[in-house]
Amino acid sequence: MTTDHGPRQQARRTLPARKRIALIAHDGKKDELLAWARRWQDTLSAHQLVGTGTTASRVARELGLTVEGLMSGPLGGDQQIGARITEQRLDLLIFFWDPFAPMPHDPDVKALLRLAALWNIPVACNAASADFLISSPYLDDAFEVDVPDAGSWLDARSG
Repeated sequence: MTTDHGPRQQARRTLPARKRIALIAHDGKKDELLAWARRWQDTLSAHQLVGTGTTASRVARELGLTVEGLMSGPLGGDQQIGARITEQRLDLLIFFWDPFAPMPHDPDVKALLRLAALWNIPVACNAASADFLISSPYLDDAFEVDVPDAGSWLDARSG
């Protein structure tokens, strides 16, 4: 028996030189993300930022960066970020999550991380990995990545 788990063919997508970066932090990690963003403030200011709930408002207020604010994670913000990933309107995900805190919206978090993996989005879950991503020589250049060929998948399903 075969099952169809989604798109198998690959397409190419170019991440733009000015990256669209999502900033998300769980409650116990907000101060850590804010400290990280402060260290990289000049770099982040050259890119388009989006964030969920309190994280977005704190980064904007405390660092003076322009951050498009979405809903809080538990109120749908994680899903809003996931939608941007599938629409190919997000290029990097910085998501400081707390491995010790119970998450009432855990299915949303897992869905978000699944979409980031599926759509080949670079993800950082802690300060060390975020440092590596944000200091990459590819950050300020257009960069090609493989993504699922959703069009061929839809064509195959309708044929």
